Amino acid sequence: AMLRLRLLTWDVKDTLLRLRRPLGESYAAEAQAHGVQVQPEALSQAFREAYGAQSQRFPNYGRGQGLSSQQWWADLVKQTFRLAGVHEDRVLTLVAEKLYHDYCSARNWEVLPGASETLSQCCQRGFRMGVVSNFDNRLENILTQCNLRHHFDFILTSEAAGFAKPDRRIFEKALRLSGVPPEQVAHIGDDYTRDYRAARAVGMHGFLLQAAGQGEKLEVPPEHVLPTLSHLLARIEK
Repeated sequence: AMLRLRLLTWDVKDTLLRLRRPLGESYAAEAQAHGVQVQPEALSQAFREAYGAQSQRFPNYGRGQGLSSQQWWADLVKQTFRLAGVHEDRVLTLVAEKLYHDYCSARNWEVLPGASETLSQCCQRGFRMGVVSNFDNRLENILTQCNLRHHFDFILTSEAAGFAKPDRRIFEKALRLSGVPPEQVAHIGDDYTRDYRAARAVGMHGFLLQAAGQGEKLEVPPEHVLPTLSHLLARIEK
């Protein structure tokens, strides 16, 4: 039976957009521009550690604890460099500020293969579309720079919502914004817990974007798995 969908909601990172190059490389290049040598691999490892600690201490960009997301990122970048052995505060402040703005543009983000075409086809079929993403408030600008913004009725970030996926309240907020009942909505994303399971927990449909061989262990019916984004419409219209 064909799904009677009216609205599609989309995750962004690694679903529609991805980083152009590994984060450690971008961080190392920025440090080098300020005269500081650090190995990209050391920065990647330091970032993972710092990001984990920062996310635990100040979840969702410190939204509930009085931090701005810009402050949250600045602190995270500085801590990343400190863990990698760089301690010049003046340089770290400059690097953190520059990186914050660089990650707001198409310089550091690229559209995943098939994403533009799939979004255009969904719009042509008459689906309404929105974004539900654990992102900070730079997202709308990033989507504009990457020429995807025009596809969407709304952009709901975890920073704006005050809740991050898999919290059901961010999905409930998206449903209220759209006025569409959950059984007429499908969410598309690459994360089993935050996207697929969380959307289904509020009664929405879910599609999980997954390269072959990633998810055999997960409890996802094959008709809900998208090997690429271009499989979506066939899945919906079956």
